[in-house]
Amino acid sequence: MTRIGIFGSGRVATVLATQLATVGHDVWLGTRDAAAASAKWSGPAVTFVEPAQAARQASLLINATPGDSSVERLGALREVLDGKILVDVSNATRRGADGMPTGLCYPDSSLAEHLQQALPGTRVVKTLNTMLFTVMANPRILQVPPSVFLSGNDKDAKAAARELLQELGWQPGWIEDLGDLSTARGTEALILLVPPLLRSRGFAPFALTVAR
Repeated sequence: MTRIGIFGSGRVATVLATQLATVGHDVWLGTRDAAAASAKWSGPAVTFVEPAQAARQASLLINATPGDSSVERLGALREVLDGKILVDVSNATRRGADGMPTGLCYPDSSLAEHLQQALPGTRVVKTLNTMLFTVMANPRILQVPPSVFLSGNDKDAKAAARELLQELGWQPGWIEDLGDLSTARGTEALILLVPPLLRSRGFAPFALTVAR
């Protein structure tokens, strides 16, 4: 059993925490209001703590905080995150009045790269950001095999992220290693497809896939 920390307590964090706890991991959710999040929780046993404590307790952590504030939130944890693996699943976007993405916060870069700059001692890997959150931990919900992308500078960190993906139900052949962290620019830009997809197809599970 591995202890995994997740920053955030929203829909993405909940989906990932539920599956990872179900397969036997010791999951710690780091959130600014741990007591309130714990009171609302109805899933398998997990631990709710302040973000800094989650960072101290786990060697592998997942960023499921809102992407437009992730650098500020996690940058404050720079020292405690030193030497850790950070799997970033968020997208940093500007949002319109309807709450939907209207543009990228980092149009000439990526959230993943900005996190790596803010956390130089942390090994950042980008993945799971090209699908509706319901697919992240249940890719078989789709009729067509989906793709999930990996971007990162550290091969061991990417190997750990790959193992995590497989525990979430992703088959090895569905995982596309794109290369270093700069390749996250491409996958993060795909978030701009989401508003028109949701408007045309409704709030239904989807993921981007590479046709083979």
